[in-house]
Amino acid sequence: MNKLIGREEETKLLKKYAQSGKAEFVALYGRRRVGKTFLINRTFGEKFTFSMTGVMEGNKAAQIHAFCDAMNLYGNSLEKKPKDWYEAFQMLRHFLMKKLNRNKRCIVFIDELPCFDTRQSDFANALGYFWNSWASLQNNIMLIVCGSATSWMMENIIDSHGGLHDRITHEMHLKEFTLSETEQYLKTGGFPWDRLLTLQTYMALGGIPYYLSLLNREESLAQNIDRLFFRTDGEMRREFQRLYKTLFTNYEPYIAIIEALFSKKKGLSRDEITQITGKKSSGRLTKMLNNLVDCDLVRFYNIKKKKISKQSGLYQLTDFYTAFYLQFVKGIENDEHFWTKSQNTPSVNTWRGLAFERICLAHIPKIKKALGIEAIKTTYYSWRSTAENEDNGRKAQIDLIIERADHMANICEIKYSPNNYLIDKEEHLKFQNRIARFQQETDYSGGIIPVFITPFSLQRNAYSEHIVKCVILDDLF
Repeated sequence: MNKLIGREEETKLLKKYAQSGKAEFVALYGRRRVGKTFLINRTFGEKFTFSMTGVMEGNKAAQIHAFCDAMNLYGNSLEKKPKDWYEAFQMLRHFLMKKLNRNKRCIVFIDELPCFDTRQSDFANALGYFWNSWASLQNNIMLIVCGSATSWMMENIIDSHGGLHDRITHEMHLKEFTLSETEQYLKTGGFPWDRLLTLQTYMALGGIPYYLSLLNREESLAQNIDRLFFRTDGEMRREFQRLYKTLFTNYEPYIAIIEALFSKKKGLSRDEITQITGKKSSGRLTKMLNNLVDCDLVRFYNIKKKKISKQSGLYQLTDFYTAFYLQFVKGIENDEHFWTKSQNTPSVNTWRGLAFERICLAHIPKIKKALGIEAIKTTYYSWRSTAENEDNGRKAQIDLIIERADHMANICEIKYSPNNYLIDKEEHLKFQNRIARFQQETDYSGGIIPVFITPFSLQRNAYSEHIVKCVILDDLF
């Protein structure tokens, strides 16, 4: 699909920066396949003064060759190859000096930036010198850098302590599509799917544009998933290693953390992660966890005790593709029709319930709007009881609490169902018990508003009357 879907705010900002009348250095980052290059090309493609793309897994010679090829493409045939990146950026500077025009912006785009930083290449320092010594002084220069290796981008560009320290004028974190943008993408592609099918698509693929582009509108969702995940040559079957290898240079330790988080669907504390993985609680672990959060694979969320404390917070796997792959694909013998045959099985229904929780937590602004509290300052968190055997032998937990500045709290229970959800007496009593335990253990004294979040509202009965507000699937779009 060649049409740019969504990204209105990002496009608006990029165009604003292009018209600022001063030197701009924009760093765009986000996970693999989220559409970074597509966004830049659709916004500026025909206006580039120069652009080049790194060679995946290429050595220094391959990256220098890519630079020379780009120079030739933009009409500057080089008599010799540069011996290093300092000389390469010197050649680029001479080329751009001929293009500078008081009334026209020079837009330079370097895509897959981390690829250029091969061992002992000194690329980042050379780029810093190019910007600091010359480009930053040119009011008509706009340098855009982009990369999927988010951890590299954060360490070497955005949070650099070297030559690029505080040199970025704007950073942009491109996130996956929301449910609404996913629906727009599918409709533009001619998919005759309703919102429930769009929700179920999101559960497996998330809002990653490239993943969505692999869907075939002539197939059902189940057939698409079988083709992409469960055929021997399925494209999404091979994506897992590529994803983590692209994001992190030393990717195996990250996968170990991801698999540990997958083992506990509600999330793990830092101490629990060290126990399961055997990794020491160190600065290295902190950096890895932060990298996973920056890459939109994991979220860190607060747990309230007497007060909200980051020391008691949990890390939770939030990447939809990764969770689906680890649940159903990894280590499973090939069955080309596995997903079609597994519909409405207990394992799939349980997974959908957990995936729906993740989707709700990724759409908090939509939930706040549905509750009519978008203008109220809020803090949201989860809660786990410290008491044993309070909820069928498990510690009681509340999925989502939205605590408000007006001394009220929306206590949210999240339940997936393909039909109107029925609250029976047992579930009603559980919910009431969780609320009471929450108030007792946290000393919360504000007002409580019970909320249910479920795709198709509630079946009306005596117990549904105790729910003040119901947020449904349409509210999340």
